[in-house]
Amino acid sequence: MTALRFPRGLYGVTPEWDDTGRLLDAVRHAAAGGMRALQLRRKDVPASVRREQAMALASECRALGVVFLVNDDWELALEARADGVHLGRDDGDVAQVRAAAPDLIIGASCYNDIARARTMLDAGADYIAFGAVFPSPTKPAAVRAPLPLFGEAQALVRGRPAPRPGVVAIGGITPANAVLVAQAGADAVAVITGLFEAPDIRAAAMECARAFLPPPAGATG
Repeated sequence: MTALRFPRGLYGVTPEWDDTGRLLDAVRHAAAGGMRALQLRRKDVPASVRREQAMALASECRALGVVFLVNDDWELALEARADGVHLGRDDGDVAQVRAAAPDLIIGASCYNDIARARTMLDAGADYIAFGAVFPSPTKPAAVRAPLPLFGEAQALVRGRPAPRPGVVAIGGITPANAVLVAQAGADAVAVITGLFEAPDIRAAAMECARAFLPPPAGATG
């Protein structure tokens, strides 16, 4: 299997919970089910709350062996000793962040824009993220990234030096539809509601992670 710069499989994204203890407990359950990476995404909270949760999650993820990223804020990612940062269109220049923080994993939102993805890869992004793949309760007005787009994205990353950049899908992904996105060409699925609002977080994580397992020996398509 091709080596990637970002973990293959389930990529959890935090819900809007202020209760850090509840969040840490949920992360433990998700990791037990196979979550490989986690992003702290808190858009509309005081900086002190975001910092507290970043510090707590960075420590917990190190203990669990889960790759930890901070949304938007690369300086907070460095302060918390996170593994990386995820940058949207208005969150900073990928090339500038790469120059300032060469060891950080950098993910870039590309929405449904292959041309932007190419630019982000050339600037040094370690993964390119597309979405929303399905209608998203978190971003109901988000542009849609159709499943065939992931085949185009794979063509972009295949020629890059190994380990190659990853292709991430986000938006409306659930344990029930994660396999469709994996089959379309995503290397990882970023999941918020379908993971952290599930009745059984560990079981939801296991189902999402299962979508990325190789088929059993002897299985036919």
